[in-house]
Amino acid sequence: MDSSSPPGVLFQNFPPETRSVPLARRFVRSALRGAVPEVADTAELLASELVTNAVLHARTEVEVRVWSHEGQVRVRVADGRPDRPLVPREARPYAGAGRGLSVVEELASSHGAHVAEGRKTVWFELWPKAPVPPTSGWESVPTRGRTATVTLIDMHDIVFRAAQQHGDEMLRELLLTTRVEECAGVSGPELLVANDVTNVINASMTSALEETVTGGGTVTLDIALPLDAAPGVDTLRHVLEHGDAAAQLGSLLTLPAPPHVRSHYQWVLEEMVTQLSGGPPTAWTLLPGVPNALSGELAPWDAGDVEESSVPTVAADDDGRIIAANPALADLLGWQIDDLIGRPLTVLIPKHLRERHRAGFTALRLTGRSRIMGRSIPLPALHRDGSLVPVRLHVQSQEAVDGRTVRVGQFMPRAMAPGEEQPVSRPDPGLSVPLHAGAAPTPRTGGEKAARDGARSSLLADTTSALSSTLDLREGLRRVCHVLTQQMADWCVVDLLDEHGDAERICVVHRDPRALGAGVDLGRLPPLSENARGPLARVLHGAGPLLITRIPSPDQAESALDARQLELFEQLSASSTIMAPLRARREVLGALIVVRSDQDDAFTEQDALLVADLVKGISLSVDNARLHQHTRTAAERLQRSLLPRLPHIPSMEITARYAPSSTTAQIGGDWFDAFTLPDGDTALVIGDVSGHDLNAAVTMSQLRNMLRGIAVDCQNRPSEVLRRLDLATLTLYPDSTATCAYAVVKGPRNGPWEVHHSSAGHLPVLLTCPDGDTRYLDDASGVLIGVDSTLPRPTARDPLPAHSTLLMFTDGLIERPGESLSDSMTRLRRHTAALAQAPLDVFCDELILGLGAGSSDDIALLALRPTPSGT
Repeated sequence: MDSSSPPGVLFQNFPPETRSVPLARRFVRSALRGAVPEVADTAELLASELVTNAVLHARTEVEVRVWSHEGQVRVRVADGRPDRPLVPREARPYAGAGRGLSVVEELASSHGAHVAEGRKTVWFELWPKAPVPPTSGWESVPTRGRTATVTLIDMHDIVFRAAQQHGDEMLRELLLTTRVEECAGVSGPELLVANDVTNVINASMTSALEETVTGGGTVTLDIALPLDAAPGVDTLRHVLEHGDAAAQLGSLLTLPAPPHVRSHYQWVLEEMVTQLSGGPPTAWTLLPGVPNALSGELAPWDAGDVEESSVPTVAADDDGRIIAANPALADLLGWQIDDLIGRPLTVLIPKHLRERHRAGFTALRLTGRSRIMGRSIPLPALHRDGSLVPVRLHVQSQEAVDGRTVRVGQFMPRAMAPGEEQPVSRPDPGLSVPLHAGAAPTPRTGGEKAARDGARSSLLADTTSALSSTLDLREGLRRVCHVLTQQMADWCVVDLLDEHGDAERICVVHRDPRALGAGVDLGRLPPLSENARGPLARVLHGAGPLLITRIPSPDQAESALDARQLELFEQLSASSTIMAPLRARREVLGALIVVRSDQDDAFTEQDALLVADLVKGISLSVDNARLHQHTRTAAERLQRSLLPRLPHIPSMEITARYAPSSTTAQIGGDWFDAFTLPDGDTALVIGDVSGHDLNAAVTMSQLRNMLRGIAVDCQNRPSEVLRRLDLATLTLYPDSTATCAYAVVKGPRNGPWEVHHSSAGHLPVLLTCPDGDTRYLDDASGVLIGVDSTLPRPTARDPLPAHSTLLMFTDGLIERPGESLSDSMTRLRRHTAALAQAPLDVFCDELILGLGAGSSDDIALLALRPTPSGT
């Protein structure tokens, strides 16, 4: 299409001002008064997008020409900046800016751009009842002037795209904001320079990315930028920093960038300024502390990861709406997946925690920071029937390819103590770490052997990183397959054997997810018979690695198991494969299968040797994960079996919580107890045996039972009970020590009450009155159990007001590395004061949630609240 206009064309010039956009819309509507309404509506929309681009980016007078004939419409929008190239963007459904050209591509019958006579013209045509004309597409409008190459080493593709989108949205709002200097602290001239250089950067980046294969991981890019662009890039960095600060204060509609997005884009801009000024490049992955700082934030969002994970998982968008959930979560909380999609995330959160959730979610959106992100939080989840399910919640941010930030939460279920009605806590699946899924950059120096050794080392390191990035075994294996499909194979499969020898397909990952259509099933495989001799059966019996360069057809299968595998080979166009057993401690755990299709070179023996090295580390991780899970489950079950049932006492509320350590699979010596004495008084006990192993748990159980017997037998002062326990411990367990606090609540059914108490080296009991007044009952402290039974032990007596809360706890609740015990105890007092009038179960849950989320030690707490009848 040339730039000439047919007879009857209407045109009008508009100034480079934002008010020109609605004026141009009205002009197009008027010029197309006799056109079909749907065509006129579309033309008005597309012209509005193009005029907006011209006003924002060219900032010259804009000419709009409209021509209509026999239902066909042509619109041209011209500006006076031919040096400002078009930057067509990939259509992203959640983008707040940069969608104008995508809309034109989607709705126009034909479109294009050209430069002539010192002008840049963007045009489109609408042909509602005629064949689409042959010419359609954006012509390249190159950047003018001398350029220099800037090399961005190990740039993270997904995070950069998110940063690019966020920067565009920020600049767009700043350009359209009145009193921008007062609002964000940047001047109008600075903003115009930042906008210009952003257009140049986006055009250069788009061109470089189009020529680079990316997989959501790290890439190395060479981009061409004008030699004199450094000052403009520095101005852009200044504008974005001030804009982000204004967003954090709520002065803008645009939300502030998440910290990892902000730091990554700052690195990109700093590299541009440095290299344009003659400095050397610095890889993103070599910046001190940066990869660790990103941790879970770099994991690319994939709904398939949620759906296929065995851990109960849910994903929500920035508005807190559920966008994905898996069957494990639905089963755990009594929902159908389809019923969850679109609901607010709060349907899974108990009512007494929803306000905290909303406040935390709002703070995360405004500041990009969160107290719980990437940590394991013990709390109750809400079942659909209204009951509470004890879980440990782990939340991380992930970046979608369209620039969205997605919050992914894993609800690791926990067991409950016998008779416990409210939740406690359970270890979680851990944090993610950066997964370099992109192909390793080819070394720029050195020979072929050095390049091959470097790629081999990179692959080994990346698979190890993928496995260590999560404690969820299936998710780790899926991430390994993602790495392999980006660096050596078209697709990858992992099958695992269970304790009965039955095979299960854990994951099938293809380089192109669209290739995984119907028929690519996970789950149970046909039985593995002892006499089966097909390739997969042989590997699951321990043979291999097997290098197969001629794939048999499914009708040559010797068993149903191999037929299933050969059908998959045929479906995904396999031409060669390496099938390797996963073996550990002389036991076959499963199989790793990597495949190449007809378009790629066949695997070689060198590839088979590399896979043999890979499966050693993978097998060890699979074995360790299974052992860890088995040990953790057994340890928790044993620990729970040792905890007592709480008594039901009229006019007394009693609640306990036990939260095992999130960093160990061992059991410990923390315990609590509550029981009624023969005279009707209520005994309360909390203690901690030194050590964190089976011996500590056994000793804990013995001490608890001995204390029960002594207390019931003598019904004496608490100090005398602890003295006798100390004597028994020194006699029967001379190498053990423990802390213990023992209290007896005395008084008639409706009060008044007193608490008689004594402590053997344990943290003092905390009394919280209904009005929020708090104090530690620390007048009866003595030495640890197991040190010296001859030393005197005091007993103290304190009034226990109605509706006050008596709290006994172990040190895991408050102690933190580098913090004094005094500060820790003061923080606990502030928390209990704020919760003084909360229901007792809420009181305990909030303490675990607020103080115990990051604890590396077990936590036990016991709370009692006297409640007279009729109040």
